[in-house]
Amino acid sequence: MDRYSLNGRRALVCGATQGIGRAAAEELAGRGAAVTLFARDLAALERVRSELPGSGHSILAADFADGDAVRNTAAANVSERGPVHILVNNTGGPPGGPIADAAPDAFVTAFKAHLVNNHQLVQVVLPGMKAAGYGRIVNIVSTSVREPIPGLGVSNTIRASVAGWAKTLAGEVAPFGITVNNVLPGYTKTQRLDTIIAARAKAAGREIDDITKGMLGQVPAGRFAEPWEVAAAIGFLASPAAAYVTGISLPVDGGRIASL
Repeated sequence: MDRYSLNGRRALVCGATQGIGRAAAEELAGRGAAVTLFARDLAALERVRSELPGSGHSILAADFADGDAVRNTAAANVSERGPVHILVNNTGGPPGGPIADAAPDAFVTAFKAHLVNNHQLVQVVLPGMKAAGYGRIVNIVSTSVREPIPGLGVSNTIRASVAGWAKTLAGEVAPFGITVNNVLPGYTKTQRLDTIIAARAKAAGREIDDITKGMLGQVPAGRFAEPWEVAAAIGFLASPAAAYVTGISLPVDGGRIASL
């Protein structure tokens, strides 16, 4: 038995057209899973699907700002194509800024986009996972779960709530052969990182290169992660080999987090 193979499994990957989401889709497809790509840009979804290894892949399009559309679209897909065994919850982070300056609505919007969408998707896929005796729920969160990141007040708050939700869920579904884990990416080469660096440079009146060097100085590995390196951790947590790993928050951060 290949404990790392995902042959015969179906995965639903959110935010799958770029960055970590796309890398996760490629990783899971490379392990043999049939991957359903979920994002809002139909043209980008089609392009990514055409480049995935393997076969049996599909796409779903919905705006993750519309929770009803996300839930209904996923439910229709499960009804038509059958159970999902692997769910990768991944949604773009909230805008940056000091927490004291954040509008109350910013927390509500982020809470719905992250925690509520994650929860609704779990409710859609959970019956099929239970019936199969196999389920892997992987949430892409942030290292701010361990150490809040300055200038990302709303994100820090919402990411912590997702981690608490996931830990609670992990205990409830473990008896059914279902695991729930969080992956905490460090500084990773994505559009999100570019946006954060640009915002910090603008706020501080400094050059982008200066901000970049300062961030790299916080990483013992001395470089930013590639999306595929985060995806490799997702692939392991999705595999049969990780059946006894649940309820954890796994940093993939080049050693940046100082806490144990």
